[in-house]
Amino acid sequence: MSTPTSQNPTRLDPNLLNALKPTASRNPSDTSLNRVKNLPGYTTPVFKGKEEQRTLVENDVAAKGFIPRELVANEVNWFYTNLGIDDTYFQNEDRSVISDHIIALFGAKILAYTKHDPSKLVIDLEKISDKGATFIHTSPPGLTVTEGPGSTCEARIDAQFLDNSTPENAYRLETFRSAGSISATASQQLRCYFVTKCKFPPRPATNGETKTDIRTVSDPVFLEKATPNTLDIYQQVMWNVESRYGPVMEVFEVEGTRERRIVIGYKMGGTSKFFSALSNLYHFYSLYSARKYVEQFSNGITIISLYLNPIPDANAPPIEHSIFQVMKEASLLFCLPDNPFFLPKALGSHAVQEATYAYSGWIFAQHFCNRLGSAYLQLKNVLNENDPTHAEVLNDIKRRFREETFTRESIAQVIHAYPELIRLLYVNFAMIHYPGADESQLMPTLSYQRLQTTQPLTDAELYDKIRRTVPNKQEQQVFEAFLIFNKNVLKTNFYQPTKVALSFRLAPDFLPEVEYPKKPYGMFIVIGNDFRGFHIRFRDVSRGGVRLVMSRNKENYSINQRMLFDENYALSSTQNLKNKDIPEGGAKGTILPSLGANPRRCFEKYVDSIIDLLIPGQTPGIKERLVDLYGKPEILFLGPDEGTADMMDWAALHARDRGADAWWKSFTTGKSASKLGGIPHDTYGMTSRSIRQYVLGLYKQLGLQEKNVTKVQTGGPDGDLGSNEILLANDKTVAIIDGSGVLADPAGLDREELIRLAKLRIPVGHFDTSKLSKDGYLVKVEEQDVKLPSGEIVLDGTDFRNGAHLRFKADLFVPCGGRPGAVNISNMAALVDAEGKPHFKYIIEGANLFLTQQARLYLEKRKVILFKDSSTNKGGVTSSSLEVLAGLALSTEEYTKLMIFQGGQPSEFYKSYVKDVQEKIAENATAEFQCIWREHARLNGAKPRTVISDELSSRLDNLQAELEASDLFDDMPSRRGVMARAIPETLVKKVGLDALLQRLPEPYQRALFSSYVGSRFIYKYGVNASSVDFFHFARDLAGPRQ
Repeated sequence: MSTPTSQNPTRLDPNLLNALKPTASRNPSDTSLNRVKNLPGYTTPVFKGKEEQRTLVENDVAAKGFIPRELVANEVNWFYTNLGIDDTYFQNEDRSVISDHIIALFGAKILAYTKHDPSKLVIDLEKISDKGATFIHTSPPGLTVTEGPGSTCEARIDAQFLDNSTPENAYRLETFRSAGSISATASQQLRCYFVTKCKFPPRPATNGETKTDIRTVSDPVFLEKATPNTLDIYQQVMWNVESRYGPVMEVFEVEGTRERRIVIGYKMGGTSKFFSALSNLYHFYSLYSARKYVEQFSNGITIISLYLNPIPDANAPPIEHSIFQVMKEASLLFCLPDNPFFLPKALGSHAVQEATYAYSGWIFAQHFCNRLGSAYLQLKNVLNENDPTHAEVLNDIKRRFREETFTRESIAQVIHAYPELIRLLYVNFAMIHYPGADESQLMPTLSYQRLQTTQPLTDAELYDKIRRTVPNKQEQQVFEAFLIFNKNVLKTNFYQPTKVALSFRLAPDFLPEVEYPKKPYGMFIVIGNDFRGFHIRFRDVSRGGVRLVMSRNKENYSINQRMLFDENYALSSTQNLKNKDIPEGGAKGTILPSLGANPRRCFEKYVDSIIDLLIPGQTPGIKERLVDLYGKPEILFLGPDEGTADMMDWAALHARDRGADAWWKSFTTGKSASKLGGIPHDTYGMTSRSIRQYVLGLYKQLGLQEKNVTKVQTGGPDGDLGSNEILLANDKTVAIIDGSGVLADPAGLDREELIRLAKLRIPVGHFDTSKLSKDGYLVKVEEQDVKLPSGEIVLDGTDFRNGAHLRFKADLFVPCGGRPGAVNISNMAALVDAEGKPHFKYIIEGANLFLTQQARLYLEKRKVILFKDSSTNKGGVTSSSLEVLAGLALSTEEYTKLMIFQGGQPSEFYKSYVKDVQEKIAENATAEFQCIWREHARLNGAKPRTVISDELSSRLDNLQAELEASDLFDDMPSRRGVMARAIPETLVKKVGLDALLQRLPEPYQRALFSSYVGSRFIYKYGVNASSVDFFHFARDLAGPRQ
């Protein structure tokens, strides 16, 4: 796809070219340590049977009669001798295929002759089988072609062979440029591609070795052809790939020539469409490849090798400089190889950095172009959001605005239409975030020098330029979004030498209050080739789960794409309400994989890219220091959520491998107990323990006997909440609904049988139906036409299950599972009978967001005693918070000894610490229950408990922020007194208070101090407590632990 030529698609500034002309001073290539002798990296095979084969092929061609007999010998000889096709082709192909290719070449010459234009001579030969493929086509002078066989060949090789390679089914590639022209009258050369299926030897036992011997994982053909020097180079690259997560890139000078060789190694599946994208990249800098190789290895590593030369007399920077730019920009291509704003698809010929910036701004604009505007704000002010009908109208209008105002396609069209504005906006971005020239470099990099050729504009000048250049106001908003993006990026890995996805830490000041009433503390956006993701937190010290948002089909993906940030905001905001009495504020991460993408790989790239912004880079050429406008150390605490529960161990260990010595132990919660000292919520009933305190508090306040209370439960004995609710309770459960079906018995379900299922963690579909009364039944989701004891016919088990929570009546309803919004504005009336009597007297909402806010208020208005999820379901977040604390407080040696199981058994410290966690959960839940109950009684029921709970969360959140900013923390006796009580006793006794105050980061200590003081004060004195109350409360802070 490339060849030497003086034609060049890139139009570079003459000032830049003058700056780059070789001078007497040393240039970057002179200082390179990677220099190789001018010898081929692979041995050229000699096909000993070539002459014999040529004679047989000549006979075959003559026998077919297509080429005149007197011309056959000349055409065959030209094909074998003058084209310069590698012997690999003749050795691997059947005679019949070679004959067909010679005839096809002759036919193409005839066609070109009839057009009286030798340049019209187009060769397109291919053969594809399950063993590999051969492609041979004409390669026009030095450009990325957009039509003809060469325009799709490499992309097809990527899609059909390289992208899908696995250790079990891998393909290697050799591609060469022919030395000769295709005929005496046409100057075109041929590009030949040989794809062959790898035949790996059996993998040897590793014996704990972390470094793989390349000879044990290589295809025999590669070992036969590669020179010892190539094997040594590939071996080192392989070891580096094994020790890193991202790609490894090396540049080699060839002594005595201007040829440069780039070797790139990465883990299989780490990117896609990369091989073909690299061609576009080096073409941009007027380089051509003589040979290219893609090697696969059975340990899951891919290595690409490019042999690059400068096009003679090209109007381009010298290869001595451009080769390092190619390597730098290859790291961006690795993240986004299929970028619609890079050559050849984009107008205006953006360089890779500009095109990558355009792509990042494109993603940002999709989410943050202001799509609601003044009309929505006016409507919002008129309508009452607490009115369910009004809220539904507002949500519908908001959704319609998002769908119709700015689409992905319309934003892309605007970006394509104004390439010069994108260039100016990129320079505006780069002047802030491009790392300054290292003192060790003798010359600035090419990309830095390129920036100097464009006069940077101020924000005001750039805004004015946009206004004058773009006549359409809606299109102006797209470029204004780019400006907002530039102004709010605090740090990014955009210029990091190696990375697997792009990450940006943003200041959230730009979020419009009309859409996002509570401003987050910080946010990240992560952009990869096969996913996008966000992370939002509401305080400096925050924790929350990372969720994989999976899409069933293209339409569902489009919806998820539009709503991703809003979903992330809503989840983290809800988490913030729940985290009211722990140090960490609310946070949440979301990852949206593209259709067909590997979810785990998306998660790993997401985590690695965020770590790029948390750990200062210190390795030149791999992870370097970033421009950091945030200017403070930053730690995130991640937890499991939908689709990521089994990935927390990897994330913690990866943070350790990346050098997060101080916080890898606390980087994730939900880690496996035995291997990494996590505290599993389900094993110890952490989440259920909080819900349980509300149930017990209710019984105590109302004087109820638990054994007489009837209960309906969603979420069965196979789940965390459901199983522990069964094990902890002693009520009369009349119905359980879970994923397997509906189990009901008005006489009460057999408690021993339920306990059996809960201990086995199996769903109600396994209930022994012989233990049901005559009125009891089990309807499984797969069943149809089931007759209930009442005579009712259930037509479809799944439909019956989906609506079953609306049909039963009992004293108590405890949702322990189910989809968010299962009770909502459209079906909430079904929970009230014809006489206006609710189906349930009490609801303890265990499952997150099971009821919408409108449904909660509707039921409370009808005298249902209801406690919402952000109050009841916080045992899990408390447990995770204390898991974080243990990770921060213990040294790695202590953590390994005390928290990680030894011989499969927990230490005495671990068991004691878990007991402390359980007691802390019960203490917090009981205190909040009593606070809500007292406040509701004080107001004589005038304010719903749902609203009291929200106000309590908001009041605590605000008070904690005030306390963190106050000087109360600086009073050492108060600090020591609070810390001694806030930190579990087991930890204080083991480590000592003084050591804890030295080890815990100050932002975390402030958060722990303020959360403990704020929650204990509000729980004791109520949401309307006065300053005098706080004065009395604060006097006792320095006292001993009670």
